[in-house]
Amino acid sequence: MGFIVEGDESGDVVLEPPPNFSMVEEGIFRSSFPRPCNFAFLKTLNLRSIIYLCPEPYPEENLEFLRSHNIRLFQFGIEGKTEPSLASLKDAIRGALKILIDVRNHPVLIHCKRGKVIVQIQLLNVSFACGTELIK
Repeated sequence: MGFIVEGDESGDVVLEPPPNFSMVEEGIFRSSFPRPCNFAFLKTLNLRSIIYLCPEPYPEENLEFLRSHNIRLFQFGIEGKTEPSLASLKDAIRGALKILIDVRNHPVLIHCKRGKVIVQIQLLNVSFACGTELIK
């Protein structure tokens, strides 16, 4: 699903959110891995930060988009298929949580590959830490 908005002389711009995109709370968004076709949509969010929860390197094309829009990338490699050590999992969750609850990093997008399990877990941690119900 995408939204068509008027562009410049070169034509209309299609705003396509990444799969599993939603606003969690004011200034906090979640999604699956953004692709280049999602960049125009992400630009409208005026993101300051992206939290990436996978261990794989961020693609150069995505890094270039972040650089060109002054978006900071925070990567916390939480393995989705293998059992990480408890210490490394705690460190990753704690680090991502610090970034996520600091409003100076908002608006922020948090994502993993599919935008489901790992992101849900991290948002539950934020809910617990903040005493709010971010996931219903």
